Amino acid sequence: MAKVTSRFPTFILLSLGLFLWAPVAMRTNSLLFIGGCSAFSFSSFSSSQHLKQLPFSWTRLDTVGTGTTTASSSRIPSTTRLFSSSSSSSSVISSNPDLLPGIELIDQYNAQIQDQVDQIRQASYFRLFCVDILASCEYMPQELFECYSETCEVYPVDDDDVPSVLRTTDYQEKDFEMDGWARWDMPSNDYYDTEEFPEGYTGYDGSEIWKFIHEKICFDIQQQPQQQEQWKADFNKAVSGVHAVISAQVARGIQDKVEAGEEFTAEEVWRDPKIEFDRRLGPNGETPMAMENLYFAYMLFLSAIAKAQPKLLADCQSGKMDGAQTEMLQTFLSLPLFNDPAIQGVSKQLRHHALASPDNLWEVRMRSRDLLRIMNCVQCNKCRLHGKVAMMGLSTALQIHLGTDGNGGDPNRLNRVELATLVSTLYKLSSAVDFCQKMRSS
Repeated sequence: MAKVTSRFPTFILLSLGLFLWAPVAMRTNSLLFIGGCSAFSFSSFSSSQHLKQLPFSWTRLDTVGTGTTTASSSRIPSTTRLFSSSSSSSSVISSNPDLLPGIELIDQYNAQIQDQVDQIRQASYFRLFCVDILASCEYMPQELFECYSETCEVYPVDDDDVPSVLRTTDYQEKDFEMDGWARWDMPSNDYYDTEEFPEGYTGYDGSEIWKFIHEKICFDIQQQPQQQEQWKADFNKAVSGVHAVISAQVARGIQDKVEAGEEFTAEEVWRDPKIEFDRRLGPNGETPMAMENLYFAYMLFLSAIAKAQPKLLADCQSGKMDGAQTEMLQTFLSLPLFNDPAIQGVSKQLRHHALASPDNLWEVRMRSRDLLRIMNCVQCNKCRLHGKVAMMGLSTALQIHLGTDGNGGDPNRLNRVELATLVSTLYKLSSAVDFCQKMRSS
């Protein structure tokens, strides 16, 4: 008897497979098949820990505003997953006993820190930066992108608005070290004012930049790193903390547009600030540890500024800063939390982890240089300016804590740009924490 081949069972099986698979794909937003076309997005791993057993995380890559991305938290060591976003308390609940005291202390002092640093950064010393805003991207091929929105543009200040002592200081302090930390742009006549062009919601899509940072610059380590790799996890955690600042900035920008009654463009898909906050920064969102990483970075910066206090005060007395801001800086540096063990504990932990593998710390310095240079690939000029400030600030904090051998660097060797970006980025962290506090209590 002749064998009969039927296509019907095969069709049924294929249809059943697609029926069962489709809800999963739509739920994870990993693949969307519409009209026969495939649209997919790779996770940027904003948590910054790359699991070797999970080379890809198929999660939605959402990018609006200043270029933030969100992704699964699977790449972060599982130190904590507990936050109380619905509680009216300013404290954040954490299962990590080493971080909880510092987190509670930051919540207690943050309003005071934000107010004082906001006044301090009005000084030219902390707001003017010589930046090569037209530097070429060296890390990825890019199509020419013109940002026609006024929110993206920045312009150099007039030469007369740059104090001569500031320009002279930057020229004299510029140095080159082969195996040094992040290298700021060479001094030129073009200075940009971060107060004249403040960080804000621009609508720029920086997904490719963050994807590159988390996949190429951050360390590739296991979810539970070995003792000799803990310093790598610390680096990734600090980078993720800076990324959380951008996520908060995006959610706040959406909220500002809603409160101002401004219309959203067709490209602006995400329009609910609470939903975006929960998704990007909340404990049940796509990066459950985002807020902890934010506080972790905050503690690193506070303890770094405490160590840089003598150099900052010396610059105060040298006439490099304005008089009013000098007095405010002195008052700010006298806050008791700078030397509180709850804040300094993160610095001690970082050095303890680094000393377990001191011969490999050159990798951190190399990555700090990469973090700054990848900002040249940002095609929104305002985002590029503030991104460079933030990454230079992070590099400076790590430089103070680690130095070249894990025992810490010499703060007295820091230049004006390093100190200015350190303080400027502290304000960004403080502002992000303030926004998170308000959203958690709302």
